[in-house]
Amino acid sequence: MIHAVIFDMDGTLIDTEKHLYQYWKQATQELGYELTHEQLLRFRSFSKEYAEPYFKKMLGPDFDFLAVRERRIELMRAHIEKYGVEKKPGVDELLDWLTEKNYKKAVSTATDEERTRTYLKQIGIYHQFDRISCAPSLPHGKPMPDVYLYACEQIGEKPENCLAVEDSDNGALSAYRAGCKVAMVKDLAGPLPETSRFLEGTAENLLGLIPILERLTGK
Repeated sequence: MIHAVIFDMDGTLIDTEKHLYQYWKQATQELGYELTHEQLLRFRSFSKEYAEPYFKKMLGPDFDFLAVRERRIELMRAHIEKYGVEKKPGVDELLDWLTEKNYKKAVSTATDEERTRTYLKQIGIYHQFDRISCAPSLPHGKPMPDVYLYACEQIGEKPENCLAVEDSDNGALSAYRAGCKVAMVKDLAGPLPETSRFLEGTAENLLGLIPILERLTGK
């Protein structure tokens, strides 16, 4: 039985994944490197611990990952300061529905706690969640299971009683490794074949999660 829904943030609750993609690409190009569309998609939701070796494997051991990362953060910060963050379609309606159905709600993200709090408050949904779980405070980030195990612990639920909602394959793998049920909401790309095998379903938007939950729980 599903008692709680745990959301990824970037690309799932807020429409920032497209900007992360854009500014990782720009920052890498400024240092004279080029990443393909597929390479950029495949490292979404990687924590720094896993992103750095991923880049160096593709671009060589001399690739200055930290410099590129700092430049990407600078570009992203400037964009957010100018334009703010946008919520994904259906966020408010879905969260209200989950509250009505008495589901617990949490956030599990690779973003640091300060920015997570700022973004969720900016779009007016911070108060909707029982707990916020941020990977930088844990030993390992996504795609390892730590952040989802921690979120489950914080809301007092076993992983098998939680549905994790992700937009990336690495995030989905993190939740699956933790023992959660997993659904994906399409953002920049749909799931890879190896991800699809363990998903409870894939939705075109957040409201598409409702029939998945109804099927899983009968609520």
